[in-house]
Amino acid sequence: MKFLFDDESFSFEALRSAGYIAYGGADLGEVLVTCRQIPEGDEDAWSAQWAATAARVERAGREALAAGHRVSAREALLRASNYYRTADFYRRENPAADAESARLAKASQQTFADAAALLDTPARALRIPYEDTTLPGYLFLVDDSGAPRPTVLFHGGYDSTLEEDYLAVAAGALRRGYNVITFDGPGQGGTVREQGLHFRPDWEAVVTPAVDFALGLPEVDGGRLALMGMSLGGYLAARAAAFEHRVAACVLFDGVYDLHEVLAAIADRAASTPGGPEALMAQNTQARWVVRNGRWTFGVSGLDELVKAGEAYTMAGIADRITCPTLVLDAENDQFFAGQPQRVFDELTCEKELILFREDEGGGEHCHEGAMFLFHQRTFDWLDTVFAS
Repeated sequence: MKFLFDDESFSFEALRSAGYIAYGGADLGEVLVTCRQIPEGDEDAWSAQWAATAARVERAGREALAAGHRVSAREALLRASNYYRTADFYRRENPAADAESARLAKASQQTFADAAALLDTPARALRIPYEDTTLPGYLFLVDDSGAPRPTVLFHGGYDSTLEEDYLAVAAGALRRGYNVITFDGPGQGGTVREQGLHFRPDWEAVVTPAVDFALGLPEVDGGRLALMGMSLGGYLAARAAAFEHRVAACVLFDGVYDLHEVLAAIADRAASTPGGPEALMAQNTQARWVVRNGRWTFGVSGLDELVKAGEAYTMAGIADRITCPTLVLDAENDQFFAGQPQRVFDELTCEKELILFREDEGGGEHCHEGAMFLFHQRTFDWLDTVFAS
C-alpha cells in the first residue's frame, strides 16, 4: 500500500507514524508537510525533517503546559514522542556513537513520560526485575479504583519502543476495560541503548519475571492475563507462552515462525547482487535497515553473524507446547514474514484462531499499520470472548 513514497521502507514507516493518528500520536497535516520535504531514500533528510517537526510540536506542547492547557499539552507531547521515534528510525549505522540518535531517543522517552502524566487515566512508570537488573515499563490503568481487571502484558519486536507501545495497543485496550503493562525487553528501546542488553531467543526468561511482577499487582486479574507481542514479538510471545503457562491467552501480532528464514533470504540476495552485500545495502533501504538494526540489537558484527544468530528464533518443534487460547494475526501484504503466521497456526494444538487482514480493507500491511481501529476491534473482540468463556 503505497503511502507518500515510492521507497517501500519509507512508505511503510510514514504509514506507521501516520497510523497513530487514531490515538492522538500524529496529525495528518504534520505528517504530510514533513514527508513532502524528504527526497526518496534520503535517510539524513528523513531524520532531520522528522526531528524538526517533533521539536516544533514539542515546543507547542511545552507552551501549552506552561499556560495551564493540560489537554493541548498532552496531545502535542504525545505526537512529538512519536515523531522523535520516527526521526531516529534509520539512524542505525552506529547508534552507540551517534549523539543525535541518543538525543532523539531520549526526547521521545521524555515527551512521552510528560504526556503520560497528563492522561485522563492513571499511568505509572515501572522497573520490572530481570536477572541482575530491571526492565523499563509502564502500567496503564482504566481508573484509580484499584479493582483487578483483565490485563494485557505487551511488548514490541525488532525495533519498537516502550513509548510506541501505548499507541500500538494500550490506548485501545484501555477503552475496552483492560489494564495494560508494557515493557522493553532485551534488544528493545532503552534496554539496548542504555543497558547494552541484546535479544535472546529464550524469551520465556524475559516474560516469566514480567508475569511474576504482574501477578503481584492488585489491579491485575491473574486469571485474565493476556500476553501480546508485536512484529518479531509475534515469535517472542509465542516462544514465551510455550513455557510460561500462567498467561490465560496469547496474541501473536503477527505470527512469526522463523526469523532465520528472513535473514537468510537477505543474505542470499546480497550474494546474488553484483558488488555483494555492500551493493545491496547501498541500493535497498529495507535490507540496509534490517541488517544495521540487527547488528545493534543482537550484538553482532555483520550480516553473517546476524544470520547465524537468527537460527535459534524458530517455533519449529515448540508451537505445540502452547496451551492457552491463541490468536494469530496475519497480513496479506506482509513484507517481512509473509506466510509465516499460517505456519505457526498450523502447528498450534491449543484453542486457536487465525485472522487475515486483507489489502482491500486497508489492513494488509505488516502489523496492520494504518488500520489501528480494525486491528483493535478484531483483537479485543476475540479476547473479550475468550475471557468471557
